[in-house]
Amino acid sequence: MNQNSNPTAASGLYVDPVTVEVIGSALSTIVEEMGKAIVRAAYSTNIKERQDCSTVLFDAEGRTIAQAERIPIHLGSLLGIAEYVLKHVDISTVEPGDVFVGNDAHTGGGTHLNDIVFLEPVFFEGELVAWVTNLAHHSDFVDRGHKHIFQEGLRIPPIRLYRKGVLQQDVMDLILLNCQVPRERINDFRAQMAANRLGVQRYQALCTKYGKEVVKAASAEILNYADRKTRAGIAKIPDGVYEHSCRFDSNLVDEVMDLKVRIEVRGDEIFFDLSGNPEQVRAPINMVYTATLATVYFAVKTLVDPDIPANSGFHRPIHVAAPEGSLFNAVEPAAVYSRTDPAQRLVDLIFAALSKAIPEEVCAACTGGGLMTFSGIHPRTNRFYVYNEMCGGSMGARAGKDGLDGVQVHTTNTANIPIEALEFEHPIMVERYELVKDSGGPGQWRGGMTIRRKVKALDHTATVSAGGTNAIVPPWGLFGGMDGTTTNVELGEGVAPLHRRVGQVGPGQSIAMVASSGGGYGDPKKRDRALVLKDLREDRISEEAAREIYGLEL
Repeated sequence: MNQNSNPTAASGLYVDPVTVEVIGSALSTIVEEMGKAIVRAAYSTNIKERQDCSTVLFDAEGRTIAQAERIPIHLGSLLGIAEYVLKHVDISTVEPGDVFVGNDAHTGGGTHLNDIVFLEPVFFEGELVAWVTNLAHHSDFVDRGHKHIFQEGLRIPPIRLYRKGVLQQDVMDLILLNCQVPRERINDFRAQMAANRLGVQRYQALCTKYGKEVVKAASAEILNYADRKTRAGIAKIPDGVYEHSCRFDSNLVDEVMDLKVRIEVRGDEIFFDLSGNPEQVRAPINMVYTATLATVYFAVKTLVDPDIPANSGFHRPIHVAAPEGSLFNAVEPAAVYSRTDPAQRLVDLIFAALSKAIPEEVCAACTGGGLMTFSGIHPRTNRFYVYNEMCGGSMGARAGKDGLDGVQVHTTNTANIPIEALEFEHPIMVERYELVKDSGGPGQWRGGMTIRRKVKALDHTATVSAGGTNAIVPPWGLFGGMDGTTTNVELGEGVAPLHRRVGQVGPGQSIAMVASSGGGYGDPKKRDRALVLKDLREDRISEEAAREIYGLEL
């Protein structure tokens, strides 16, 4: 599969622009509806509440024709399984009702093992016309080592889970035997299957209404439209070479790393060079190449034109080079569980580099990766449980706007788990859930406020993992804006220090996660006095900050 290939309309068939737009909207609706189906039918809190899932439609050649607006980093997993199947499976043996499952980052099934992907062919009038695909993050494989991928959980190369619509029970049994919460997994798998079957039906209905050749021709034109729109956006960036470097810390490794990016804008194409970055490490912060592609695609889309359809046409003018064996193009047996740690920072690097060319389009550095997980034996059900939360922080400020408070940013984009749902299903209590005063990076435009989430274990001892990036190096400000705050894990009374994020909390003990916050944009002394007073009234900043940082006379 070549995501940058340039398909032409089937047999030169002309489709008028109105029909192209209608079919394009229908394709986007299919993937959005598939995503809603997973969320409605899912069993685990991570999927039904955090909505940690994504959906994509590929054409018969494996090109992305529609992607739901959900979790950007997931595109790497979805691209991987489609490419693997088309390269390694005899397509003549694929039949209606076959479903491939995979999760392995190094054999094309995913970007980390918790993201399990289902890929199903769509046939119409006996012809393979498309692939429906979905991914869900399964809160499983916890309390593991992370020196290499063999420690991180069950690796599933893309294999058939269903043949002609019939479940291969031995394959399912193998997967469930290696899961710590099999009851959740089997029910979440059923939700994923329901979503794919819905996608098959919707795509077939579209072919019935317009004819498969018209749908194929319209899909090709949608890719060409995205290509043209992307090139037009890139062409607005002044030609040149733009570079930036930064320090990167994660409490999964001991050292602080140096990261850098080199970007060349040449006419209507953009080239990313990630050479010179650290080699892959014996820790779970490595990214396989498809994860890096997904991250770069996200950054370009946000800067060039957020309304560009997320398909393979959009990918064509974007070129990414990363040496094999490096942090951004890791190879087997690299561990990859926390690949969002460097992914988040890579987006900030790209924004900072291009701030020299398009200062009004970028934002200051944002919260990094932050994760909190509780697991153990539920005292009421005597079953193993997993509570998994990607903790929100805040967004960096941008030209003319403050950063958003209490959000996830960039490639993660999941929702929070409501306290009521969390406490109903798991033996834990949320003691505090609040925005943190003075946390946003000061500037003419202020970074957003981050979140504190304090959780207590009830009637049992839980294994906990908590931490993230930016515990040492805070997210930076731009154009005179000040840095945001660092990540902090606050241990309750009696809780022993964590090692590489991992430790234990006993009955009645608590731990709080405070993610890093976004940086400011512009000189804080230039902030409008009315905005500083508003921040004071709304308890976003302290009087001390108003006087000493913003120069407000009280």
